[in-house]
Formats: sequence, C-alpha cells, structure tokens
Amino acid sequence: MNDLSNAVSIHPYFRVQEGKLQAFKELMDRFVARTSTEETCFYYDFSVCGNIVFCREAYAGAAGLLAHLENVGTCIEEGLTISELIRVEVHGPSEEIAKLREPLAELGPDFYEHVTGAQF
Repeated sequence: MNDLSNAVSIHPYFRVQEGKLQAFKELMDRFVARTSTEETCFYYDFSVCGNIVFCREAYAGAAGLLAHLENVGTCIEEGLTISELIRVEVHGPSEEIAKLREPLAELGPDFYEHVTGAQF
C-alpha cells in the first residue's frame, strides 16, 4: 500500500470581495509558504475564475489534513476577512472521512467517499 491509499483532498471555494482579489493573491503566497513545510502534503495550488478562488490540495490521511488546517489557520482567518467560503468538498477513503466529520463540521463540507480508481 503506498501513501496515496489514504489520501484525503479538500477543495475550498472562496468568493473574494470586489476589489480584494489582488490582496487575496498576495495571501496565497503566505498559504503556499506555510504549506511547503508540511511533510504530509501531496499537492497544493490555487486557481482563479473571476472573483472565485479555488484551492486544490491533498494530504496523507485525515491527520495530514487536520495538521494543515492548524498550520494555515491564521491565513484562513485573514482570507475570510476579504472573502466568503462558498463551498467545501472533502474527498477520501471512508475510514479517513469518518475521522474528519466532527472536526470539520463547522465548515459544512460535502464529504465524498472514494469508491474506485487506479494509482499509477
């Protein structure tokens, strides 16, 4: 079993306030700098469509995701002063999703449990 067997991904979507996109882009650099220190992160990147910012990220299991949220907590707080969290998805194996339901309940995410796929 490789590290990806228990991978958990989270997909937050932020609607940035009018005129604040540049400030949010500058904040992205701080998110990336903090995340680059995390050994359990598989990938982490941002995409923008108009005033919607999407963060694509995955971690080694629920513990990796929770450690990440702790690590970037102040960045999230700052980001939410200039944006609104409009959607959150969490994807992963059911065993890992079960570990996240309670800690992430306040975010109101949609939980997607892995069914099938291939790792190369």
